[in-house]
Amino acid sequence: MLKNVAAVLLDGVHPFELGVVCEVFGIDRSEEGLPVYDFAVVSAEGPCLSTHCGFTVSTPHGLERLEDADLIAIPAGETYAHREYPEELLDALRRAVDRGARVLSVCSGVFVLAAAGLLDGRRCAVHWHHAESLARRYPRLSVEPDVLYVDEDPVITSAGTAAGIDACLHLVRKEQGPEVANKIARRMVVPPHRDGGQAQYIERPLPKATCDTVGEVLAWMEAHLDQEVTVEQLAARAHMSPRTFARRFQQETGTTPYRWILRQRVLLAQELLEGTDETMDAIAWRTGFGTAAALRHQFTKALGTSPNAYRRAFRGPEAA
Repeated sequence: MLKNVAAVLLDGVHPFELGVVCEVFGIDRSEEGLPVYDFAVVSAEGPCLSTHCGFTVSTPHGLERLEDADLIAIPAGETYAHREYPEELLDALRRAVDRGARVLSVCSGVFVLAAAGLLDGRRCAVHWHHAESLARRYPRLSVEPDVLYVDEDPVITSAGTAAGIDACLHLVRKEQGPEVANKIARRMVVPPHRDGGQAQYIERPLPKATCDTVGEVLAWMEAHLDQEVTVEQLAARAHMSPRTFARRFQQETGTTPYRWILRQRVLLAQELLEGTDETMDAIAWRTGFGTAAALRHQFTKALGTSPNAYRRAFRGPEAA
């Protein structure tokens, strides 16, 4: 049963990510019939810590407070992706998992769990900005770079700030049911449930290749997403046979021409949904999907949310 919760801080902690954990588990909502958690903020590096915003946080609790915790949450921090961590903290986290406690990270807090070896052989989530460095620094884990959170019980990891709320509410829902999670979400004025598999909102990257063999073709494809093209046509543009082109394309982009152009079309649709009032039919035409139904199908398949829901998330209900 989830009763005793501790949030662990290191120097340079992000106040908002700490606030996420405090808001879900640190507020007494007993007047609404909701559970009250035995909540504490714990320092891993002395009683007074700096934040990345320039002010300090103090707490009387040290690592001994973790010995009884059912859940240990680690908010993000400014240098967590690059620094080393106190061995006493890593030992405390291992002991907690060994005795049956859960651990949860928000954004770059995942680096602490990885350093403790708790993610070896497990999938995990992190903000897309840190995905590559996390995978490079800790090759034994499997990074899911475009999801909101991953539940690999007893280890739960989440991506950016809002995804930390999703992960915390997911755990509440799992332990204490949807009614409790929904009431807490209502008090926080946030969506009661976003599935962990929903994709993170990532800016549209420019097409990249490891060399210039297919670079010109990539640039042409990006400029003509509204057109239907075949591998044979692309190969002719690159002055290669279709088989050679397909092999080079895979080597240099890590994917097939079909999957590459499909992803670019979804990314362009995201841009148009965020920044324009164009209809779904118009967006479908501009992105090469042809129909609103095809756009909805491919968009939902790629991102785990519909085009209308995506537009609402960025521009408000009236936009959809």
